[in-house]
Amino acid sequence: MGLESIRGHEEALALLRRAIETDRGAHAYAFIGPEGVGRKTTALAFAATLVGAGSEARIARGMHPDVRLIEPTPPQSNPKGTQAIRVENIRELGRLAALRPAEAPWKVFIVDQAETMTGAAPQAFLKTLEEPPARTVIILILEQLRAMPATVLSRCQIVRFRPVVPEGAVALLPGGGGPERERALKWLAQAQSRDAGAALQVGEAIGRDREAAEAMVETCWLWYRDLLCAQGGADARASVFGGRASAAGHTLDEVVAGLRACREAWQAIQGNVSPRLSVEVLLSRLTKSTDKAA
Repeated sequence: MGLESIRGHEEALALLRRAIETDRGAHAYAFIGPEGVGRKTTALAFAATLVGAGSEARIARGMHPDVRLIEPTPPQSNPKGTQAIRVENIRELGRLAALRPAEAPWKVFIVDQAETMTGAAPQAFLKTLEEPPARTVIILILEQLRAMPATVLSRCQIVRFRPVVPEGAVALLPGGGGPERERALKWLAQAQSRDAGAALQVGEAIGRDREAAEAMVETCWLWYRDLLCAQGGADARASVFGGRASAAGHTLDEVVAGLRACREAWQAIQGNVSPRLSVEVLLSRLTKSTDKAA
């Protein structure tokens, strides 16, 4: 049940393994991704790796003293009420986190469906993050970044989880089509059409919408990925956008520079840089690359 049992999510696993190997991991992580993708399974496997071999069975039964799973529950006064993670649950987490590990090198707290925190719970959780207890790792499991206050997420290492394509399957990368992708492609084309104000217009349309900015950056990255595949003569079936990206007029250096710009824009958004500013800077950089090609 350790990390070696997890399949897919190579980028996330590399980050977690590096944290263990260097003993320089974050005191808090936010596992972000859609339901059913394996966030909780990976969190439990990470916990098992941290607390030591032979811990898997006890963790699975909820019997390990140094691994705690916090999940939404109904109010004590109403068993049929709305399930949530309440301030008393977070205060108890903080109290237990302040104690030394009972037997393992680390204590691990996994907060499943952290977006269900209500009332003062996020603020109480922030207090624990501001003064993290020694030898303690806390893992938040969320579907979206926007589900938690930025003050909380800024103190967490973001770990992204995406659907895993089955081995041997010939499939497009996630999000190859759909209205959001088409809108983002239209914006990218406008920005690269030498319209000086296009990047600013796109930025204004996105405003503070972090999800829209993430979709824009990811679409640009996938487009430039397709350009890279086209540069290498890859089969059209490897294309996310059905072979619509042509390598004509683009040098390899320009494509690589575009991918680098997309990566840096993504990192900026995850680092709480303004979504609008991140997209405007990205499109300006991609436009300059196109101008050089022309």
